[in-house]
Parts: sequence; structure tokens; C-alpha cells
Amino acid sequence: MTSNTRVVVIGAGLAGVRLARRLGELGTPALLVGDEEHAPYNRVLLAEVLAGRYAPEVITLPPPAGLLRTRVTGIDRAARTVSCADGMSIAYDTLVLATGSNPVLPPLRGLFTPDRRLPEGVHAFRTLDDCLGLAEAVRPGIRAVVIGGGLLGVSAARALAVRGAQVVLAQQAERLMERQLDPDASHLVRQHLTELGVEVHTECRVRDVRCGAGAVRSVELADGYALDADLVVLACGVRPRTGLAEQAGLAVRKGVLVDDELRTSDPFIHAIGDCAQHDGTVYGLAAPALEQADLLAELLAGDAAARYHGTRSLTRLTLTGPGSPLDLAAFGETEARPGDDVVRLADATRGTYRKVVVRDDRLVGGVLVGELGTVGALARAWEGAEPLPGDGPLLHLLTNDGGS
Repeated sequence: MTSNTRVVVIGAGLAGVRLARRLGELGTPALLVGDEEHAPYNRVLLAEVLAGRYAPEVITLPPPAGLLRTRVTGIDRAARTVSCADGMSIAYDTLVLATGSNPVLPPLRGLFTPDRRLPEGVHAFRTLDDCLGLAEAVRPGIRAVVIGGGLLGVSAARALAVRGAQVVLAQQAERLMERQLDPDASHLVRQHLTELGVEVHTECRVRDVRCGAGAVRSVELADGYALDADLVVLACGVRPRTGLAEQAGLAVRKGVLVDDELRTSDPFIHAIGDCAQHDGTVYGLAAPALEQADLLAELLAGDAAARYHGTRSLTRLTLTGPGSPLDLAAFGETEARPGDDVVRLADATRGTYRKVVVRDDRLVGGVLVGELGTVGALARAWEGAEPLPGDGPLLHLLTNDGGS
């Protein structure tokens, strides 16, 4: 069976769905091809589903007009067709790869069964199926080990603790969320998790997953210490899904290489979202994926001047629990270089922390924990990359809560 569609989008995640919907609104219909059995959903909110705050249907995305559920197995660039696992061949004039990313599975002894499956009780945390499997397995008192203390690991640990699990978080780096937060902000996140009952271990490398009767029993650390575990969550980051692009002979490094038109090394194929690498950067975040989708929609709908110049994205996270929620936001460079100006405001009693970094009279980064009233004004000053005005603008930006 062969069908003809002008624009074909592979991948029904945030980027692919946004692109297909925007193209439809602009009068350029697209066929969206996704391989998950669920309706498209917002992956950013999976931790809220795991925590029981949202039902799975709440995070469903409004579906575009054309959605085909099948798995793409290959791209024939000469014929301009894609082949699917169900035998269908789909012709395209323009192809867009929005294939997303896969979870990183660390090289741990005992991680896989002889048939290359994860043992019972060991879960990745990337898809809705992963989330539903974890939600079914967790129960009050269960011993859970989360491996990885980045944004995803912190979110998973918080969600499991809220569900009543006894959680241990093992982080190889020296602090939690080291890519986004400075040491002081990271300390506040650790403190919040500890108050929820999470036992946090940093500078801690896991080397072994021990199983019995096909199910996980413990996790062994590099120093020989063993953590009893009924449940293990792998939150070790993600890796761009570039298999289709590589098989098709497209230029790939960390991700699929794209130019300012989000075009790959084949002029008839574009890439957006987690799988794309633009100007040396693979973002792996929702905001850049959505910006890329919007810009590519304009380009494919006829705006020849549309160009992508990168995204300056802000990370926000809310950690909820039995006590007060902890809100945090981080953007740009949160660690100062020699010669930078730094302004900090901290209130240990209220558990709030604000910091900005200025270089050559320009705001280059900041981190806020607790009260985020100023985040809007700070983000606008950072995104604009314009010289800051005189007369004490930093203190004004940090304390003017009307900026959100």
C-alpha cells in the first residue's frame, strides 16, 4: 500500500504534534506517524502522573488531523518514501524527523536478563508506558532506588516519595541537578527531598544490579555498599534517537545535524526536537522543541525568511509533597567566571534563594529557589541580551516581584 502526502512527520511527541497542528492551521496538512499506542501526550508531565497528581488522560495533547500509528523502519531518500513495520510505504515531498530521544541505560552489571530485557522491578522513566508500569508497582513502604540526580531523577524521587515509597536517590555527580543549579540552590533541593523522606547520596556510583528469581533485590555501589531495592528507576539522561537518520546516510554527530532552516544534509529532510543538533547543541528540552516546530511550520508553509537561531530556554520545576511546594527556575550560566558580577539574596528561614550572574553589563544566567515572582523580569532581561541600565538594576530585578 502506498499513500502520497506532501509533509510527513515521524514522531508523535511534543515537537511532532506541535508541528503537525501548526501546519494544519497554516493550510499545509501533514501526516504524523507515531509508534506509541497511546494518544500523543505531554512527556514533561509524566512525573505528575507518577505522583498521582494527574490522571494519564489529563496530559493528552490535542491530536492533529492526520495521525498514523505505526513504526517507521527505513527511509529511501532516492525514492522519497518511508517504509513501515506494517508493510506500508509512505511517499513524501518533505520529511521531518521528530524522533525524540531514548533513555540512557547505564553499563551496570546485572542490568539485563539473558534476553536483553530489564529485570522485574527495574524501570526506565521516559514513556507513558514506563510511567504506568512504575505507578502500578509503587506502594507505601516499597524500597525504591532512583539512579541519577538530574531533573528527571529528582522529579521521579519526589513522585515516588509522595506515593509513600522509601526512596534512595543515587547521584554520581557531587550535587543534584548539577547542569542547571549552583551548589547553594542544589542544597535547597536536596533539603526539600530529605524532608520528604528521600535518602540522597551524591558522588555515589552504582556498579551492580542484583536480582533473584528474575526480579531486582538490591543495588550495589562502587564502594561495595548494597542498597536493598524492590524497585529501581533509571534516570540517567537521554540520548537522541538517530537510528533512522544514520541508516539513511544523513549527517549525525550527537544528534541529526541541522542548519538554520532545520534542514538536514538532505534538502528534503528536516529534523526538530530532541533528535536534532543545531549549531553544536542538542537541547533535549520542551521549549526549544516547540520553538523549532513553530518556526519550521512557518518555513514549510511558505515563509522563506524564517530561520532558527537557537533557543534561550529556562528550566522550571515544582516539587510538591506533604509540606510546602518548592519552586525553582534556572537559566543560562549559573556559575560565575572570573570578572563576572554576582548578586545573591538568600533567606534560610523562608528557604528562598536568588542569584544572577552579569558579564559585561549583560545578564548571562540566574537561579531562583522558593519565590519566583521576579523570574519573568529576569528571563526577559536574559533573553534580550541587552546591556543592563544603570542605577542598581540587579537588585531591582531580584526584588521586584511584579515582573512575573
